[in-house]
Amino acid sequence: MKFFNTAGPIKPDIHYCLPPLSRLDKVEVLSFVAQQKYFVLHAPRQTGKTSCLLALQEYLNREGRYACVYCNVELAQSAREDVEAGLRAIIGQIASRAQQSLQDDFLLEQQQAVQNQAGEHGVLNRLLTVWAEHSPKPLVLLIDEIDALIGDTLIAVLRQLRAGYDQRPGRFPQSVILCGVRDVRDYRIHSSRTKEIVTGGSAFNIKSESLRLGNFTTEEVERLYRQHTAETGQVFEDGVFPLVWELTAGQPWLVNALAYQACFARKEMRERSRPVTVEVIHQAKEELIARRDTHLDQLADKLSEERVRRVIEPMLAGAGIEGNTDLSNEIQYVIDLGLIRRGQQGLEVSNAIYREIIPRELTAVTQLSLESTQRVVWYIAADGSLDMTKLLAAFQQFFREHSEHWVERFEYKEAGPQLLMQAFLQRIVNGGGRIEREYGLGRKRTDLLVLWPYSGGVQRAVIELKVGSGGSDALVNEGLEQTSGYMDRCGAGEGHLVIFDRNPARTWEEKIFQRAATHSGHAIHVWGM
Repeated sequence: MKFFNTAGPIKPDIHYCLPPLSRLDKVEVLSFVAQQKYFVLHAPRQTGKTSCLLALQEYLNREGRYACVYCNVELAQSAREDVEAGLRAIIGQIASRAQQSLQDDFLLEQQQAVQNQAGEHGVLNRLLTVWAEHSPKPLVLLIDEIDALIGDTLIAVLRQLRAGYDQRPGRFPQSVILCGVRDVRDYRIHSSRTKEIVTGGSAFNIKSESLRLGNFTTEEVERLYRQHTAETGQVFEDGVFPLVWELTAGQPWLVNALAYQACFARKEMRERSRPVTVEVIHQAKEELIARRDTHLDQLADKLSEERVRRVIEPMLAGAGIEGNTDLSNEIQYVIDLGLIRRGQQGLEVSNAIYREIIPRELTAVTQLSLESTQRVVWYIAADGSLDMTKLLAAFQQFFREHSEHWVERFEYKEAGPQLLMQAFLQRIVNGGGRIEREYGLGRKRTDLLVLWPYSGGVQRAVIELKVGSGGSDALVNEGLEQTSGYMDRCGAGEGHLVIFDRNPARTWEEKIFQRAATHSGHAIHVWGM
């Protein structure tokens, strides 16, 4: 039985999959190769880059005009800036791959002699030269994980490729594709010894084009999932496909991981007569987040990087950084990682699962600490619903007593109040509900939707978080309008506006308040903290 792939390149004989080359503009790629161009394919991790390269290798070799070899240079990362060791590993990989994919032993036979002759600062250039001279067909070289290389080793590879560029195709590869997370123009190659930037993208200024591999479309997500239905008969109920799109925005690993968790990892769902429902997908999402698979763990680990913090922190705080040219490189880096994207309202977190992971990861220790001080049962009403007024009153008191201590412990201090609120809510809502989050640069607010199933259905409560002077009528009125609009959009029957006053000159007596208000027919409780 086929299954959804969550690790490594796809294998069509065992994985549900979309044809990899259908995700690229094949006509464009083939024209670049025919025009003897050196170019870049980049995308976030686990989006299908390697699968596309392997499919391209297979296509070009089957078509017969070129001799194409794929190689992964990630194995040279452990050499760090030991150029000799790194280049030895890389040419060994190219030679081995040429033997496997072309049944060409020439590089294996010539490898040692070329190493002895050229030395580490010319060995790759020389090996590709003698190989191109020997090959009856023009060579195409696909280099994967290029940005895994470090410092001088990366410089050596890029410089040696550039040094042979003018000799193509008779004495050097006709076309080279570099593949990684980032575009080569964004490389900032640092020396591990001096920590200074040695060179930037100019190390490979022969690059003519940059292609970015995108996410699945809505149609591709549905087509992928329906392969499972065709194979097993297990159906996806109405609402599943829109929900998967909402949670993943088509990120390939997330799309596959959700389906695998729902259809294979959950034992009861292996009974194929059971349909995959919206609730099953929600449960699968929670299980993925809790399990912290490699993809999500790597994502969470990036949050500790300073250049990531400088972008994500203002997003969590609702602040704007538009026009801050000092952050342009950081913003592009976080986009290349796949954490954020440019949406209709500016920069935003790429999908709903990432929006949930980020605050959960940043508040994981806080949530554990709250387990001993907060109990879900304290906030359950007689009908099984959440008493949101009681819950927020408890948080208001908690914030007054403990905020200075907790906010100071957060790595993302500017977003500390919003993170502390989300940690407190997550601790309680984990007992049976879920939280949906919206935040982005320049919105000056964080939108939370608490969903809590109970005997009367599903309770939907909006919580709007804002930072500013709690005594400002303009701020309150703006917040009421935003909360009311969000309630309309979510179909929520309950709304709360929380205003964090971060003015150190104001006393707690001035900051702390609560009052009832209405806007556009919606009753909204306003909390000052």
